[in-house]
Amino acid sequence: MIWLRALALTMVLLLSGAALAVSPDEMLDDPVLEQRARDISAGLRCLVCQNQSIDDSDADLAKDLRLLVRERLVAGDSDAAVQQYLVDRYGEYVLLNPRVTDQTLLLWIAAPALLLAGLLVLVMVGRQRPTTVQPGLSAEEQAALDSIERHSSD
Repeated sequence: MIWLRALALTMVLLLSGAALAVSPDEMLDDPVLEQRARDISAGLRCLVCQNQSIDDSDADLAKDLRLLVRERLVAGDSDAAVQQYLVDRYGEYVLLNPRVTDQTLLLWIAAPALLLAGLLVLVMVGRQRPTTVQPGLSAEEQAALDSIERHSSD
């Protein structure tokens, strides 16, 4: 029973890490603007932590980016404008989910295309039949085999 409590406490501590990343002094007074800031920052990559959103990261750069998002929203920018501002400044890499553009089209198509190509190869290999048929023994070979068997049984 004690291990169950320890597991529950561990889960609470692990899950509360993301909630601690955005400090109260960063939050906006307007709940609508704050929610927009949270929605935007959830889709932005922490450039230090790599596969973590800036909303979940406690890195200094992530905090700076969160503040920048809030500044742009207070200035009146739309969500798309804030996101584009950060992309212009840091590149497409700042987005956790890259956009489908001419530059990223290969990334979006490569994995499914390779999967389909692999499946096609497997199907083609599986459908191939052996082209050479092993012939049976000739009459002379069969007679020699019978002779050997007779001599070995005597």
